[in-house]
Amino acid sequence: MASNEYDSGRLNLPFVGHCTFAKQPAALDWDAIDADVAIFGAPYDMGTQYRAGARFGPRAIREASTLFSFGHSGAYDFEDDAVYLPVDKVRLVDIGDADIIHTDTIQSHANIELGVRKILAAGALPVVLGGDHAIHIPCIKAFNDQPPVHLVHIDAHLDFVDTRHGVRYGHGNPIRRASEMKHVSGITQLGIRNVSSSNKSDYEAARKAGSDILSVRQIRELGTAAVLERIPAGARYYVTLDIDAFDPSIAPGTGTPSHGGFLYYEILEFFQGLVKRGDIVGIDVCEVAPDYDLSGTTAFLAAQLLLNVLGFIYHDE
Repeated sequence: MASNEYDSGRLNLPFVGHCTFAKQPAALDWDAIDADVAIFGAPYDMGTQYRAGARFGPRAIREASTLFSFGHSGAYDFEDDAVYLPVDKVRLVDIGDADIIHTDTIQSHANIELGVRKILAAGALPVVLGGDHAIHIPCIKAFNDQPPVHLVHIDAHLDFVDTRHGVRYGHGNPIRRASEMKHVSGITQLGIRNVSSSNKSDYEAARKAGSDILSVRQIRELGTAAVLERIPAGARYYVTLDIDAFDPSIAPGTGTPSHGGFLYYEILEFFQGLVKRGDIVGIDVCEVAPDYDLSGTTAFLAAQLLLNVLGFIYHDE
């Protein structure tokens, strides 16, 4: 590439300008979304049972993502000998956040669902930044007029609680609620471990619903290729990723950390294989809570992972 392509226009360093995801254009008219990918914030954390703060996750991930704003030519990975997310071929926009109504879960979830539906109506890939994991419920509900999806759930916790003290839409419930939706054709749950958010009866209910559950240790024993073989080939995948799936040594900024988690390349290589197996049609990343993330490590992890996954999706097409 000629040097003058870098010398023209603004240098636009990460700390300059408006803080959209990866410094991509804002698209605040939800009826005029024109993009391949639409980033959408769901800053809701009223579903958490322990440490709150994931409502600030979308802002933290956006801020971290500016480090990876590739600018002129996309991102070259020498290991893969590939240019990912070239700006002239893959259009990303940031449509802002759902309006969250404090103490009103139903209306807040409806606002999240609306944003995802608008993205789908525009033919773009929805990428939702949470928020606690309860935000997955309206996200996956928005797919009910789409072809069936296989849910790939990456998390430390099973999140298959039915109801506790009347709570049906908290961050321990999302996969149970998803399992009740007719357009969810199957569920793969990866990383589940140790003392979890669910009791034995919830595991039994998940398996009865057809969920394939693997712990981090089981996945390491099987290997990435064998894990991918367990996921239906040629399917449409919706991926919901709780950042506490990663080990707290690299993802401390979350409300419910759980030791024994994944390391970065384990999940990156899984995604690199998943995009070759079927189509990722929706993504949410949840539970980044920056107040517990003093160095910013967790937000950088979420941003870097998302941009790499998007790169894999559109490079594979």
